[in-house]
Amino acid sequence: MRKIIVLSMISLDGVIQGPGRPDEDPSGGFTLGGWVAPYGDDVSDKVMRKQLQPADLLLGRNTFEIFANYWPEHAEHWPGINEVNKYVLSSTLSASDPLVKRWNNSHVITSLDDIRKLKASEGSDIKMWGSSKLIQTLLANQLVDELWLQIHPVILGKGKRLFDEQSVPSAFELTESVVTTTGVILTYYKRSGEVKTGTIGA
Repeated sequence: MRKIIVLSMISLDGVIQGPGRPDEDPSGGFTLGGWVAPYGDDVSDKVMRKQLQPADLLLGRNTFEIFANYWPEHAEHWPGINEVNKYVLSSTLSASDPLVKRWNNSHVITSLDDIRKLKASEGSDIKMWGSSKLIQTLLANQLVDELWLQIHPVILGKGKRLFDEQSVPSAFELTESVVTTTGVILTYYKRSGEVKTGTIGA
């Protein structure tokens, strides 16, 4: 069984849209693209090198388009990105689409059942970047095994968010964390079961 790992740069109010550069994802009138840039340091660079280790990717349609238009010409910043398998969930793309053909080892899947089959297959763990709507769907179906979050000390007010009301209550265990010199909290969580409740002080 392969794990599905969600990796997200996230604001204090849960926004994950357009972290890398101003023109990354202006959809919905988002104007704060590139909000991660001021918070880089040696600590976060070291963690990013670990997180960018080659692994198969699962992406939503919009994130796939952003990645497929960028990474084929910039692979020096993400070694192995063009060699791993990229799975895009889409009802409109096909294997013959120019964008799919352009990015090596890209595959179109069309349903949650395809994702379940992929998860049950042999191979590396599956990493997800961006893809807010797809992540929300997977959380609603309890298909996310780990959350690797980079929590930035900034409130963005609007934009695509990591969590929504579809999320099924689930508990996660913190397995690793570090705080950077710029105040970014880097965390690794793994699913640990159901949410437990109680009374404080009882």
